[in-house]
Amino acid sequence: MARSANGSGLKQLNHSGMKWDDSGKNGYHRITTEKLGAGISTASRQNKQESFEQAPMYVAVCTYMGFGIVTLFGYFRDFLRAVGLEKCNLAQEREEQKDFVPLYQDFENFYTRNLYMRVRDNWNRPICSLPGPVFDLMERVSDDYNWTFRFTGRTIPNVINMGSYNYLGFAENNADFLKTVADKVQQYGAGVCSTRQEIGNLSIHEELEQLVANFLGVESAMTYGMGFATNSMNIPALVGKGCLILSDELNHTSLILGARLSGATIRVFKHNNMHSLEKMLKEAICCGQPRTHRAWRKILIMVEGIYSMEGSVVRLPEVIALKKKYKAHLYLDEAHSIGAVGATGRGVTELFHVNPADVDVMMGTFTKSFGASGGYIAGKKELVDYLRSHSHSAVYASAMSPPVTEQIIRAIKCIMGKDGTTEGIRRIRQLAENTRYFRARLKEMGFIIYGNDDSPVIPVLLYMPGKVVAFAREMLQRKIGVVVVGFPATPITEARARFCLSAAHTRAMLNQVLQHLNEVGDLLCLKFSRRKRPSSLDLCEETDFGLDS
Repeated sequence: MARSANGSGLKQLNHSGMKWDDSGKNGYHRITTEKLGAGISTASRQNKQESFEQAPMYVAVCTYMGFGIVTLFGYFRDFLRAVGLEKCNLAQEREEQKDFVPLYQDFENFYTRNLYMRVRDNWNRPICSLPGPVFDLMERVSDDYNWTFRFTGRTIPNVINMGSYNYLGFAENNADFLKTVADKVQQYGAGVCSTRQEIGNLSIHEELEQLVANFLGVESAMTYGMGFATNSMNIPALVGKGCLILSDELNHTSLILGARLSGATIRVFKHNNMHSLEKMLKEAICCGQPRTHRAWRKILIMVEGIYSMEGSVVRLPEVIALKKKYKAHLYLDEAHSIGAVGATGRGVTELFHVNPADVDVMMGTFTKSFGASGGYIAGKKELVDYLRSHSHSAVYASAMSPPVTEQIIRAIKCIMGKDGTTEGIRRIRQLAENTRYFRARLKEMGFIIYGNDDSPVIPVLLYMPGKVVAFAREMLQRKIGVVVVGFPATPITEARARFCLSAAHTRAMLNQVLQHLNEVGDLLCLKFSRRKRPSSLDLCEETDFGLDS
Protein backbone atom coordinates (compact mmCIF):
# COMPACT_ATOMS: atom_id res chain seq x y z
CA MET A 1 0.00 0.00 0.00
CA ALA A 2 1.36 3.42 -0.95
CA ARG A 3 1.21 6.10 1.70
CA SER A 4 0.83 9.79 1.01
CA ALA A 5 4.18 11.50 0.78
CA ASN A 6 3.10 14.03 3.37
CA GLY A 7 2.42 11.47 6.04
CA SER A 8 5.85 11.63 7.60
CA GLY A 9 4.64 13.48 10.69
CA LEU A 10 6.82 16.49 9.86
CA LYS A 11 5.79 19.97 8.86
CA GLN A 12 7.49 20.74 5.58
CA LEU A 13 7.30 23.45 2.98
CA ASN A 14 7.04 21.94 -0.47
CA HIS A 15 8.01 23.58 -3.74
CA SER A 16 4.62 25.29 -4.00
CA GLY A 17 4.97 27.08 -0.70
CA MET A 18 2.23 24.99 0.97
CA LYS A 19 2.76 23.51 4.40
CA TRP A 20 1.93 19.92 5.06
CA ASP A 21 0.93 19.24 8.61
CA ASP A 22 0.30 15.69 9.84
CA SER A 23 -2.16 16.35 12.62
CA GLY A 24 -3.06 12.74 13.30
CA LYS A 25 -5.64 10.43 11.77
CA ASN A 26 -9.31 11.21 12.14
CA GLY A 27 -12.24 9.18 10.95
CA TYR A 28 -14.48 10.95 8.47
CA HIS A 29 -17.59 10.59 10.62
CA ARG A 30 -15.73 11.87 13.65
CA ILE A 31 -14.61 14.94 11.75
CA THR A 32 -18.08 15.73 10.57
CA THR A 33 -19.73 15.27 13.93
CA GLU A 34 -17.12 16.63 16.30
CA LYS A 35 -14.90 19.02 14.40
CA LEU A 36 -17.37 20.45 11.93
CA GLY A 37 -20.74 19.87 13.53
CA ALA A 38 -22.07 23.36 12.95
CA GLY A 39 -20.59 23.58 9.46
CA ILE A 40 -21.96 20.23 8.32
CA SER A 41 -25.44 21.03 9.60
CA THR A 42 -25.21 24.27 7.63
CA ALA A 43 -24.09 22.29 4.58
CA SER A 44 -27.05 19.96 4.96
CA ARG A 45 -29.41 22.92 5.01
CA GLN A 46 -27.75 24.38 1.93
CA ASN A 47 -28.01 21.08 0.03
CA LYS A 48 -31.72 20.85 0.79
CA GLN A 49 -32.11 24.30 -0.75
CA GLU A 50 -30.59 23.15 -4.05
CA SER A 51 -32.92 22.25 -6.90
CA PHE A 52 -32.10 19.91 -9.81
CA GLU A 53 -35.52 18.77 -10.98
CA GLN A 54 -35.56 16.34 -13.89
CA ALA A 55 -37.68 17.08 -16.94
CA PRO A 56 -40.31 14.61 -18.20
CA MET A 57 -39.03 11.90 -20.54
CA TYR A 58 -40.75 13.35 -23.60
CA VAL A 59 -38.62 16.52 -23.28
CA ALA A 60 -35.38 14.53 -23.59
CA VAL A 61 -36.80 12.56 -26.53
CA CYS A 62 -37.86 15.75 -28.35
CA THR A 63 -34.45 17.33 -27.66
CA TYR A 64 -32.57 14.42 -29.21
CA MET A 65 -34.98 14.41 -32.14
CA GLY A 66 -34.40 18.12 -32.62
CA PHE A 67 -30.63 17.68 -32.82
CA GLY A 68 -31.10 14.69 -35.12
CA ILE A 69 -33.23 16.68 -37.55
CA VAL A 70 -30.75 19.57 -37.51
CA THR A 71 -27.90 17.15 -38.24
CA LEU A 72 -29.75 15.58 -41.18
CA PHE A 73 -30.50 18.98 -42.68
CA GLY A 74 -26.86 19.91 -42.13
CA TYR A 75 -25.66 16.99 -44.23
CA PHE A 76 -28.25 17.82 -46.87
CA ARG A 77 -27.06 21.45 -47.05
CA ASP A 78 -23.44 20.31 -47.23
CA PHE A 79 -24.43 18.21 -50.23
CA LEU A 80 -26.08 21.22 -51.86
CA ARG A 81 -22.92 23.27 -51.29
CA ALA A 82 -20.75 20.49 -52.74
CA VAL A 83 -22.73 20.37 -55.99
CA GLY A 84 -22.93 24.16 -56.22
CA LEU A 85 -26.64 24.59 -55.57
CA GLU A 86 -26.03 26.60 -52.40
CA LYS A 87 -23.42 29.27 -51.85
CA CYS A 88 -20.69 28.34 -49.38
CA ASN A 89 -19.93 31.33 -47.15
CA LEU A 90 -17.44 29.43 -45.00
CA ALA A 91 -13.75 30.30 -45.07
CA GLN A 92 -11.87 27.84 -47.30
CA GLU A 93 -8.26 27.00 -48.07
CA ARG A 94 -6.82 28.81 -51.09
CA GLU A 95 -6.56 26.85 -54.32
CA GLU A 96 -2.75 27.09 -54.38
CA GLN A 97 -2.65 25.41 -50.97
CA LYS A 98 -4.84 22.46 -51.91
CA ASP A 99 -1.93 20.02 -51.48
CA PHE A 100 -1.08 21.34 -48.00
CA VAL A 101 -2.31 19.74 -44.82
CA PRO A 102 -5.45 21.83 -44.07
CA LEU A 103 -5.32 24.22 -41.14
CA TYR A 104 -8.85 23.26 -40.16
CA GLN A 105 -10.88 20.18 -40.97
CA ASP A 106 -14.18 20.51 -42.79
CA PHE A 107 -16.08 18.14 -40.48
CA GLU A 108 -14.86 19.96 -37.37
CA ASN A 109 -16.86 22.99 -38.51
CA PHE A 110 -20.03 21.02 -39.24
CA TYR A 111 -21.81 22.19 -36.08
CA THR A 112 -20.67 25.79 -36.58
CA ARG A 113 -21.73 26.24 -40.19
CA ASN A 114 -25.01 24.30 -40.01
CA LEU A 115 -26.43 25.24 -36.63
CA TYR A 116 -24.55 28.01 -34.87
CA MET A 117 -24.41 30.30 -37.92
CA ARG A 118 -28.21 30.23 -38.20
CA VAL A 119 -28.69 31.33 -34.60
CA ARG A 120 -25.61 33.40 -33.80
CA ASP A 121 -27.62 36.62 -33.77
CA ASN A 122 -28.38 35.67 -30.15
CA TRP A 123 -24.73 36.05 -29.10
CA ASN A 124 -22.03 38.73 -29.26
CA ARG A 125 -24.55 41.54 -29.38
CA PRO A 126 -22.76 44.92 -29.29
CA ILE A 127 -23.64 47.14 -26.31
CA CYS A 128 -23.28 50.92 -26.59
CA SER A 129 -23.83 52.01 -22.97
CA LEU A 130 -22.88 51.19 -19.40
CA PRO A 131 -23.68 47.49 -18.74
CA GLY A 132 -25.64 48.28 -15.59
CA PRO A 133 -29.15 47.05 -14.70
CA VAL A 134 -30.26 48.40 -18.10
CA PHE A 135 -28.24 49.00 -21.26
CA ASP A 136 -28.57 50.06 -24.91
CA LEU A 137 -27.96 47.65 -27.79
CA MET A 138 -26.78 48.52 -31.27
CA GLU A 139 -29.35 47.24 -33.75
CA ARG A 140 -27.96 44.91 -36.40
CA VAL A 141 -29.52 42.87 -39.19
CA SER A 142 -28.33 40.15 -41.52
CA ASP A 143 -29.11 39.72 -45.20
CA ASP A 144 -27.45 36.30 -45.56
CA TYR A 145 -28.78 34.22 -42.65
CA ASN A 146 -26.29 35.48 -40.05
CA TRP A 147 -23.11 34.91 -42.04
CA THR A 148 -22.55 38.66 -41.88
CA PHE A 149 -24.20 41.54 -40.01
CA ARG A 150 -24.68 45.20 -40.78
CA PHE A 151 -25.59 47.94 -38.34
CA THR A 152 -28.69 50.04 -38.99
CA GLY A 153 -27.46 53.05 -37.02
CA ARG A 154 -30.31 52.71 -34.53
CA THR A 155 -30.18 51.51 -30.93
CA ILE A 156 -32.48 49.42 -28.79
CA PRO A 157 -32.66 51.51 -25.60
CA ASN A 158 -33.29 50.52 -21.98
CA VAL A 159 -32.94 46.76 -22.30
CA ILE A 160 -33.06 45.14 -18.86
CA ASN A 161 -29.72 43.42 -18.28
CA MET A 162 -30.21 39.90 -16.91
CA GLY A 163 -26.90 38.50 -18.11
CA SER A 164 -24.01 40.49 -16.60
CA TYR A 165 -22.17 39.35 -13.46
CA ASN A 166 -22.76 42.76 -11.89
CA TYR A 167 -23.85 41.17 -8.62
CA LEU A 168 -23.41 44.16 -6.31
CA GLY A 169 -24.02 46.86 -8.90
CA PHE A 170 -20.49 48.29 -8.81
CA ALA A 171 -20.45 48.51 -12.63
CA GLU A 172 -21.73 52.07 -12.41
CA ASN A 173 -20.94 55.56 -13.66
CA ASN A 174 -21.96 57.63 -10.66
CA ALA A 175 -19.49 60.53 -10.59
CA ASP A 176 -19.54 60.75 -6.80
CA PHE A 177 -18.68 57.06 -6.38
CA LEU A 178 -15.96 57.15 -9.05
CA LYS A 179 -14.21 60.32 -7.89
CA THR A 180 -11.32 58.43 -6.29
CA VAL A 181 -10.90 56.35 -9.46
CA ALA A 182 -10.63 59.53 -11.53
CA ASP A 183 -8.09 60.92 -9.05
CA LYS A 184 -5.90 57.82 -9.45
CA VAL A 185 -5.96 58.17 -13.25
CA GLN A 186 -4.71 61.71 -12.83
CA GLN A 187 -2.03 60.60 -10.35
CA TYR A 188 -0.75 57.37 -11.95
CA GLY A 189 -2.11 57.39 -15.50
CA ALA A 190 -4.13 54.66 -17.18
CA GLY A 191 -1.44 51.96 -17.42
CA VAL A 192 1.74 50.79 -15.74
CA CYS A 193 3.71 49.44 -18.75
CA SER A 194 5.79 47.11 -16.58
CA THR A 195 5.56 44.00 -14.46
CA ARG A 196 5.31 44.05 -10.68
CA GLN A 197 8.84 42.65 -10.39
CA GLU A 198 10.37 45.46 -12.42
CA ILE A 199 9.05 48.99 -11.95
CA GLY A 200 5.31 48.35 -12.05
CA ASN A 201 4.75 47.78 -8.33
CA LEU A 202 2.70 50.75 -7.16
CA SER A 203 1.70 51.68 -3.63
CA ILE A 204 -1.96 51.11 -4.43
CA HIS A 205 -1.13 47.53 -5.47
CA GLU A 206 0.30 46.93 -2.00
CA GLU A 207 -2.72 48.61 -0.42
CA LEU A 208 -5.12 46.43 -2.42
CA GLU A 209 -3.36 43.19 -1.46
CA GLN A 210 -3.41 44.07 2.22
CA LEU A 211 -7.09 45.01 1.95
CA VAL A 212 -7.95 41.71 0.21
CA ALA A 213 -6.10 39.72 2.91
CA ASN A 214 -7.96 41.58 5.67
CA PHE A 215 -11.28 41.14 3.88
CA LEU A 216 -10.80 37.39 3.51
CA GLY A 217 -9.28 36.87 6.96
CA VAL A 218 -6.03 35.31 5.69
CA GLU A 219 -2.33 36.07 6.13
CA SER A 220 -1.52 37.37 2.67
CA ALA A 221 -2.85 37.91 -0.85
CA MET A 222 -1.56 38.65 -4.32
CA THR A 223 -3.50 40.29 -7.15
CA TYR A 224 -3.33 39.74 -10.92
CA GLY A 225 -4.51 41.73 -13.90
CA MET A 226 -6.59 38.96 -15.48
CA GLY A 227 -9.09 36.66 -13.75
CA PHE A 228 -8.77 33.76 -16.24
CA ALA A 229 -4.98 33.78 -15.97
CA THR A 230 -5.20 33.77 -12.18
CA ASN A 231 -6.27 30.14 -12.46
CA SER A 232 -4.61 29.00 -15.65
CA MET A 233 -1.16 30.42 -14.83
CA ASN A 234 -1.01 29.77 -11.07
CA ILE A 235 -2.09 26.13 -10.91
CA PRO A 236 1.00 25.02 -12.90
CA ALA A 237 3.14 26.77 -10.29
CA LEU A 238 1.47 24.82 -7.47
CA VAL A 239 1.44 21.28 -8.88
CA GLY A 240 3.38 19.36 -11.49
CA LYS A 241 4.47 15.92 -12.56
CA GLY A 242 3.93 13.37 -9.81
CA CYS A 243 1.02 15.34 -8.34
CA LEU A 244 -2.67 14.48 -8.48
CA ILE A 245 -5.51 16.92 -9.15
CA LEU A 246 -9.05 15.91 -8.20
CA SER A 247 -11.33 18.25 -10.11
CA ASP A 248 -15.10 18.70 -9.96
CA GLU A 249 -16.64 17.75 -13.31
CA LEU A 250 -18.27 21.19 -13.67
CA ASN A 251 -15.18 23.28 -12.96
CA HIS A 252 -14.55 26.35 -15.11
CA THR A 253 -12.39 26.21 -18.23
CA SER A 254 -9.67 28.29 -16.56
CA LEU A 255 -9.27 25.62 -13.86
CA ILE A 256 -9.24 22.86 -16.46
CA LEU A 257 -6.64 24.65 -18.56
CA GLY A 258 -4.43 25.32 -15.53
CA ALA A 259 -4.64 21.67 -14.53
CA ARG A 260 -3.66 20.49 -18.02
CA LEU A 261 -0.77 22.93 -18.27
CA SER A 262 0.61 21.76 -14.93
CA GLY A 263 1.46 18.26 -16.18
CA ALA A 264 -0.16 16.73 -13.10
CA THR A 265 -2.42 13.69 -13.30
CA ILE A 266 -6.07 14.79 -13.43
CA ARG A 267 -9.03 12.79 -12.17
CA VAL A 268 -12.58 14.14 -12.30
CA PHE A 269 -15.17 13.45 -9.60
CA LYS A 270 -18.93 13.83 -9.96
CA HIS A 271 -20.31 17.27 -9.28
CA ASN A 272 -20.63 17.99 -5.56
CA ASN A 273 -20.61 14.23 -4.90
CA MET A 274 -18.67 13.52 -1.70
CA HIS A 275 -18.85 9.74 -2.19
CA SER A 276 -17.17 10.07 -5.58
CA LEU A 277 -14.50 12.40 -4.15
CA GLU A 278 -13.76 10.17 -1.17
CA LYS A 279 -13.53 7.09 -3.40
CA MET A 280 -10.89 8.81 -5.53
CA LEU A 281 -8.99 9.99 -2.45
CA LYS A 282 -8.93 6.45 -1.08
CA GLU A 283 -7.68 5.06 -4.37
CA ALA A 284 -5.01 7.75 -4.57
CA ILE A 285 -3.72 6.97 -1.08
CA CYS A 286 -3.89 3.19 -1.44
CA CYS A 287 -2.60 2.79 -5.00
CA GLY A 288 -0.32 5.76 -5.46
CA GLN A 289 0.93 6.71 -8.91
CA PRO A 290 0.27 4.50 -11.94
CA ARG A 291 2.89 1.84 -12.71
CA THR A 292 5.35 2.86 -9.96
CA HIS A 293 2.77 2.97 -7.11
CA ARG A 294 4.85 5.63 -5.45
CA ALA A 295 3.02 8.06 -3.21
CA TRP A 296 1.70 11.20 -4.88
CA ARG A 297 3.85 14.24 -4.18
CA LYS A 298 0.68 16.27 -3.60
CA ILE A 299 -3.06 15.78 -3.91
CA LEU A 300 -4.97 18.95 -4.80
CA ILE A 301 -8.78 19.14 -4.68
CA MET A 302 -10.15 21.85 -7.00
CA VAL A 303 -13.69 23.20 -6.51
CA GLU A 304 -15.66 26.38 -7.13
CA GLY A 305 -17.71 28.39 -4.65
CA ILE A 306 -20.65 28.90 -7.01
CA TYR A 307 -20.72 26.97 -10.28
CA SER A 308 -21.51 29.43 -13.04
CA MET A 309 -23.60 27.12 -15.25
CA GLU A 310 -25.52 25.26 -12.55
CA GLY A 311 -25.95 27.92 -9.86
CA SER A 312 -25.02 25.29 -7.28
CA VAL A 313 -22.88 25.95 -4.19
CA VAL A 314 -19.93 23.79 -3.17
CA ARG A 315 -20.42 21.50 -0.16
CA LEU A 316 -17.48 23.18 1.49
CA PRO A 317 -17.58 21.75 5.06
CA GLU A 318 -17.69 18.20 3.71
CA VAL A 319 -14.90 18.88 1.22
CA ILE A 320 -12.75 20.29 4.03
CA ALA A 321 -13.52 17.24 6.20
CA LEU A 322 -12.29 14.92 3.42
CA LYS A 323 -9.30 17.12 2.75
CA LYS A 324 -8.24 16.90 6.41
CA LYS A 325 -8.87 13.19 6.64
CA TYR A 326 -6.72 12.32 3.62
CA LYS A 327 -4.10 15.10 4.08
CA ALA A 328 -4.88 16.69 0.71
CA HIS A 329 -4.82 20.36 -0.30
CA LEU A 330 -7.83 22.45 -1.28
CA TYR A 331 -8.02 25.01 -4.10
CA LEU A 332 -11.23 27.09 -3.91
CA ASP A 333 -12.28 29.28 -6.84
CA GLU A 334 -14.62 32.00 -5.57
CA ALA A 335 -15.02 33.91 -8.83
CA HIS A 336 -18.82 33.96 -8.56
CA SER A 337 -19.25 33.65 -4.80
CA ILE A 338 -16.96 36.33 -3.34
CA GLY A 339 -19.05 39.39 -2.62
CA ALA A 340 -22.23 37.62 -3.73
CA VAL A 341 -22.93 35.29 -0.78
CA GLY A 342 -22.37 35.43 2.94
CA ALA A 343 -23.78 37.92 5.43
CA THR A 344 -21.00 40.42 4.70
CA GLY A 345 -20.06 39.24 1.20
CA ARG A 346 -17.07 37.13 2.17
CA GLY A 347 -18.10 34.17 0.06
CA VAL A 348 -18.79 30.52 0.81
CA THR A 349 -16.42 30.35 3.78
CA GLU A 350 -18.70 32.85 5.52
CA LEU A 351 -21.85 31.21 4.18
CA PHE A 352 -20.87 27.91 5.82
CA HIS A 353 -19.12 29.47 8.85
CA VAL A 354 -15.85 27.83 7.83
CA ASN A 355 -12.42 29.00 8.97
CA PRO A 356 -10.63 30.49 5.91
CA ALA A 357 -7.40 28.90 7.18
CA ASP A 358 -8.88 25.49 6.31
CA VAL A 359 -8.70 26.43 2.61
CA ASP A 360 -5.13 26.17 1.34
CA VAL A 361 -5.55 28.30 -1.78
CA MET A 362 -8.32 30.90 -1.99
CA MET A 363 -8.82 32.28 -5.48
CA GLY A 364 -11.28 34.88 -6.66
CA THR A 365 -11.85 37.48 -9.36
CA PHE A 366 -12.67 41.18 -9.34
CA THR A 367 -14.60 40.99 -12.60
CA LYS A 368 -17.99 40.27 -11.09
CA SER A 369 -19.02 41.54 -7.65
CA PHE A 370 -16.43 44.33 -7.72
CA GLY A 371 -17.18 45.74 -11.17
CA ALA A 372 -13.54 45.70 -12.29
CA SER A 373 -11.09 43.15 -13.72
CA GLY A 374 -8.34 40.85 -12.48
CA GLY A 375 -8.12 38.25 -9.74
CA TYR A 376 -6.35 37.24 -6.55
CA ILE A 377 -4.73 34.31 -4.79
CA ALA A 378 -4.88 34.37 -0.99
CA GLY A 379 -3.74 32.12 1.84
CA LYS A 380 -0.66 31.62 3.99
CA LYS A 381 2.22 34.04 3.58
CA GLU A 382 4.59 31.26 2.46
CA LEU A 383 2.21 30.37 -0.40
CA VAL A 384 1.86 33.94 -1.63
CA ASP A 385 5.60 34.65 -1.37
CA TYR A 386 6.29 31.53 -3.42
CA LEU A 387 3.87 32.60 -6.15
CA ARG A 388 5.39 36.06 -6.40
CA SER A 389 8.50 34.53 -7.94
CA HIS A 390 7.15 31.36 -9.57
CA SER A 391 3.78 32.34 -11.08
CA HIS A 392 3.85 33.22 -14.78
CA SER A 393 1.08 35.75 -14.19
CA ALA A 394 3.19 37.49 -11.56
CA VAL A 395 6.53 37.41 -13.34
CA TYR A 396 5.62 38.15 -16.96
CA ALA A 397 2.26 39.93 -17.00
CA SER A 398 1.88 43.69 -16.82
CA ALA A 399 0.75 45.05 -13.46
CA MET A 400 -2.89 45.87 -12.85
CA SER A 401 -4.05 49.22 -14.21
CA PRO A 402 -4.17 51.97 -11.51
CA PRO A 403 -7.82 52.99 -12.11
CA VAL A 404 -8.89 49.34 -12.02
CA THR A 405 -6.94 48.88 -8.78
CA GLU A 406 -8.64 51.90 -7.22
CA GLN A 407 -12.07 50.67 -8.35
CA ILE A 408 -11.48 47.39 -6.50
CA ILE A 409 -10.24 49.22 -3.40
CA ARG A 410 -13.31 51.45 -3.51
CA ALA A 411 -15.67 48.47 -3.82
CA ILE A 412 -14.04 46.44 -1.01
CA LYS A 413 -14.00 49.44 1.34
CA CYS A 414 -17.67 49.98 0.58
CA ILE A 415 -18.48 46.33 1.34
CA MET A 416 -16.46 46.43 4.57
CA GLY A 417 -18.01 49.75 5.63
CA LYS A 418 -14.65 51.50 5.64
CA ASP A 419 -16.08 54.31 3.54
CA GLY A 420 -18.21 55.39 6.48
CA THR A 421 -21.49 54.17 4.98
CA THR A 422 -23.69 51.08 5.08
CA GLU A 423 -24.08 51.03 1.30
CA GLY A 424 -22.05 47.83 0.92
CA ILE A 425 -24.17 45.83 3.37
CA ARG A 426 -27.32 47.26 1.82
CA ARG A 427 -26.25 45.98 -1.60
CA ILE A 428 -25.39 42.52 -0.26
CA ARG A 429 -28.81 42.24 1.40
CA GLN A 430 -30.56 43.59 -1.70
CA LEU A 431 -28.84 40.97 -3.86
CA ALA A 432 -29.88 38.19 -1.47
CA GLU A 433 -33.45 39.47 -1.43
CA ASN A 434 -33.63 39.79 -5.23
CA THR A 435 -32.20 36.28 -5.61
CA ARG A 436 -34.71 34.63 -3.27
CA TYR A 437 -37.64 36.55 -4.76
CA PHE A 438 -36.75 35.79 -8.40
CA ARG A 439 -36.10 32.11 -7.76
CA ALA A 440 -39.35 31.67 -5.81
CA ARG A 441 -41.43 33.30 -8.52
CA LEU A 442 -39.85 31.22 -11.29
CA LYS A 443 -40.69 28.05 -9.38
CA GLU A 444 -44.27 29.23 -8.91
CA MET A 445 -44.59 29.80 -12.65
CA GLY A 446 -43.57 26.21 -13.38
CA PHE A 447 -40.08 26.66 -14.84
CA ILE A 448 -37.38 24.13 -14.02
CA ILE A 449 -34.47 26.01 -12.47
CA TYR A 450 -31.17 24.73 -11.15
CA GLY A 451 -29.00 25.72 -8.24
CA ASN A 452 -28.97 26.89 -4.66
CA ASP A 453 -31.51 29.33 -3.24
CA ASP A 454 -28.64 31.65 -2.23
CA SER A 455 -27.02 31.66 -5.68
CA PRO A 456 -27.55 34.77 -7.85
CA VAL A 457 -26.81 32.58 -10.89
CA ILE A 458 -30.19 31.15 -11.97
CA PRO A 459 -30.29 28.70 -14.90
CA VAL A 460 -33.75 28.25 -16.45
CA LEU A 461 -33.87 24.98 -18.40
CA LEU A 462 -35.08 25.26 -22.01
CA TYR A 463 -33.82 21.89 -23.31
CA MET A 464 -34.73 21.94 -27.02
CA PRO A 465 -32.40 23.77 -29.47
CA GLY A 466 -35.21 25.50 -31.33
CA LYS A 467 -36.72 26.85 -28.13
CA VAL A 468 -33.36 28.23 -26.99
CA VAL A 469 -33.20 30.47 -30.04
CA ALA A 470 -36.87 31.44 -29.92
CA PHE A 471 -36.61 32.30 -26.21
CA ALA A 472 -33.70 34.70 -26.68
CA ARG A 473 -35.39 36.45 -29.61
CA GLU A 474 -38.76 36.74 -27.87
CA MET A 475 -37.17 38.17 -24.74
CA LEU A 476 -35.18 40.75 -26.73
CA GLN A 477 -38.39 41.85 -28.47
CA ARG A 478 -39.69 42.57 -24.97
CA LYS A 479 -36.46 44.50 -24.13
CA ILE A 480 -35.05 41.82 -21.84
CA GLY A 481 -31.40 40.90 -22.44
CA VAL A 482 -30.70 37.27 -21.54
CA VAL A 483 -27.84 34.82 -22.02
CA VAL A 484 -28.76 31.47 -23.56
CA VAL A 485 -26.39 28.51 -23.50
CA GLY A 486 -26.57 25.21 -25.33
CA PHE A 487 -24.54 22.24 -26.49
CA PRO A 488 -21.54 21.85 -26.44
CA ALA A 489 -21.24 24.31 -23.52
CA THR A 490 -23.89 22.28 -21.66
CA PRO A 491 -25.01 18.64 -21.86
CA ILE A 492 -26.95 18.08 -25.07
CA THR A 493 -30.29 17.71 -23.25
CA GLU A 494 -29.82 20.64 -20.85
CA ALA A 495 -29.74 23.86 -22.88
CA ARG A 496 -30.70 26.81 -20.71
CA ALA A 497 -31.04 30.53 -20.20
CA ARG A 498 -28.79 31.86 -17.45
CA PHE A 499 -30.09 34.78 -15.41
CA CYS A 500 -27.69 36.73 -13.20
CA LEU A 501 -29.28 38.86 -10.49
CA SER A 502 -27.88 42.18 -9.31
CA ALA A 503 -28.37 44.43 -6.32
CA ALA A 504 -28.99 47.18 -8.88
CA HIS A 505 -32.17 45.49 -10.11
CA THR A 506 -35.26 47.14 -8.67
CA ARG A 507 -38.39 45.20 -7.76
CA ALA A 508 -40.18 46.86 -10.69
CA MET A 509 -37.50 45.58 -13.09
CA LEU A 510 -37.73 42.05 -11.73
CA ASN A 511 -41.52 42.08 -11.93
CA GLN A 512 -41.34 43.25 -15.54
CA VAL A 513 -38.91 40.44 -16.38
CA LEU A 514 -41.08 37.88 -14.57
CA GLN A 515 -44.22 39.05 -16.35
CA HIS A 516 -42.57 38.68 -19.75
CA LEU A 517 -41.03 35.35 -18.72
CA ASN A 518 -44.49 34.10 -17.83
CA GLU A 519 -45.80 35.13 -21.25
CA VAL A 520 -42.89 33.62 -23.19
CA GLY A 521 -43.02 30.46 -21.06
CA ASP A 522 -46.65 29.95 -22.08
CA LEU A 523 -46.01 30.93 -25.71
CA LEU A 524 -43.11 28.49 -26.17
CA CYS A 525 -44.36 25.81 -23.72
CA LEU A 526 -41.32 26.04 -21.45
CA LYS A 527 -42.96 25.29 -18.11
CA PHE A 528 -41.82 21.71 -17.70
CA SER A 529 -41.94 21.46 -13.90
CA ARG A 530 -44.25 18.83 -12.42
CA ARG A 531 -44.50 20.61 -9.09
CA LYS A 532 -47.85 21.92 -7.94
CA ARG A 533 -48.34 25.52 -9.00
CA PRO A 534 -50.52 28.28 -7.50
CA SER A 535 -53.58 29.28 -9.51
CA SER A 536 -52.43 32.90 -9.84
CA LEU A 537 -49.05 34.66 -9.83
CA ASP A 538 -48.54 37.27 -7.10
CA LEU A 539 -45.82 39.79 -7.95
CA CYS A 540 -44.85 41.87 -4.90
CA GLU A 541 -44.22 45.57 -5.35
CA GLU A 542 -42.64 46.20 -1.97
CA THR A 543 -39.37 44.92 -0.53
CA ASP A 544 -41.08 42.40 1.69
CA PHE A 545 -39.53 39.09 0.68
CA GLY A 546 -38.09 37.68 3.89
CA LEU A 547 -34.49 36.52 4.22
CA ASP A 548 -33.14 33.79 6.43
CA SER A 549 -31.15 35.14 9.32
